Amino acid sequence: MLLNNGTKKFIYHLTITNKSKETIKSYTSDLTAFEHFLESKYNCAVYINEVKNADIDDYLYQLKLKKLSSASRSRQLYTLRSFWNYLYKNNLCDLNIAMSIEPIKIQRKERTFLSMEEARTLIDSIEHPIVKTVAQTLFYTGLRISECLNLKVEDVDIKNKIIHVLNGKGSKNRNIPINIHLLSILQSYVETYDCSTKNNYFFATEKSGSLSAAYVNRILNDTAKNLGWEKHISAHILRHSFASNLIKNGVNLVYVQKLLGHSNLKVTSIYTHANFDDLNKCINVL
Repeated sequence: MLLNNGTKKFIYHLTITNKSKETIKSYTSDLTAFEHFLESKYNCAVYINEVKNADIDDYLYQLKLKKLSSASRSRQLYTLRSFWNYLYKNNLCDLNIAMSIEPIKIQRKERTFLSMEEARTLIDSIEHPIVKTVAQTLFYTGLRISECLNLKVEDVDIKNKIIHVLNGKGSKNRNIPINIHLLSILQSYVETYDCSTKNNYFFATEKSGSLSAAYVNRILNDTAKNLGWEKHISAHILRHSFASNLIKNGVNLVYVQKLLGHSNLKVTSIYTHANFDDLNKCINVL
């Protein structure tokens, strides 16, 4: 079977097993890039059983030469492992070659986050009123930007003070209590803007009926530059800031995990920032 046909079967499998649109898009992109690499390497279409361990190693090495981060390369390897695992389980290949590839060591960097004061300064400086409300929602809920912009009018239950996140990462649903400060902000937003657009999105401009993540991130970063900040600011930084400030204020890590929608507590632990003063207080507890 041609590699391209195997990819199509795998993507169809992801679709019928209700994987999220983001997951399917990511897997499709990764496998298409790998297929193009092999076609360029061998100057022809490639069959699944012709692919060797060395081909995957060569591909990952090429990604390294292109200066892709260790995290990005690790994700690509994870995609290939998932793909070959599917092929092997369904008798579409003779060997699960991807399982023998050494995992890529990820260099963990300290996550950038904003203090409460910095977040308020940033948000107060945003001139676009709808994007300002989006930024406030991200900071007070920890939503991913895709989750936030995909909210429909009926998902934001102001009366019961709950935001219903449907089909989040991993196609999981969760409920986020609305922060008391955010509640009045959302009430004012609903009173000011007509949310009943043709697409029924909660956050939307009248012209487009929606709002893009790229547009939100551009305004956030431009606002930070206007403040004279050197660090890059994005919607994801506001999610980091939500989690980091909760933990810094003593909220249990398990609760933060549930609010963020993480399936693994280890992922949530990256938000446990500690400076020297924090460590000094801890060491003197004994």
